[in-house]
Amino acid sequence: GVALRTVQLWSEAGLLKVWKTAGGHRRIERQSIERLLVGQNKRSTDRPQVASNGQRRPLKILVVEDDPSLRMLYEINLTRWAINPEVACASDGYEALIRMGHTKPDLVILDMNMPGMDGFRMLQTMRSVAELAHTAVVVVSGLDAAELKSRGGLPDNVPVFPKPVPFDQLRALAEQLANAIAAQGMLLQTSPAATEMEQV
Repeated sequence: GVALRTVQLWSEAGLLKVWKTAGGHRRIERQSIERLLVGQNKRSTDRPQVASNGQRRPLKILVVEDDPSLRMLYEINLTRWAINPEVACASDGYEALIRMGHTKPDLVILDMNMPGMDGFRMLQTMRSVAELAHTAVVVVSGLDAAELKSRGGLPDNVPVFPKPVPFDQLRALAEQLANAIAAQGMLLQTSPAATEMEQV
């Protein structure tokens, strides 16, 4: 029930074990499909290291990407990470800003070349809003350095990774961020009373 492009992305990311026959046809190992299907079970057993007080909520990540196949690939990969992040997705900058107002992510993974509000305009908007100005952002883009610069460039504190998506590097960055925030005491698990106050 998924598109061919999605399966290709899964194989490129190593989620599916694929090989080619002598005739050039792709074949997928059945066991790798089964592992992918039961991947959600892995999330329940792979828990992040807990802070000394035993309370820590998942890192909140917002993925902003217009390609639906890539969004699905992000969700599958990120939700399998040992830090067990809470992942949300948006298809353009406008939708992302709305989601940010509701979810207040710790990390935004941002594509730059999107229809509607692209990543450049979204970053400009974020920097002008006090509540969003200091949100951690990492860019994953098919644009090269010259193209990024010609379209306005990026802030110095925003890491840039080329496509295809380097999930290992993103995971390392997310783990560093989660540990840094936890060390500051900001990833404490929210109590039901505090949640009610936030909703009010």
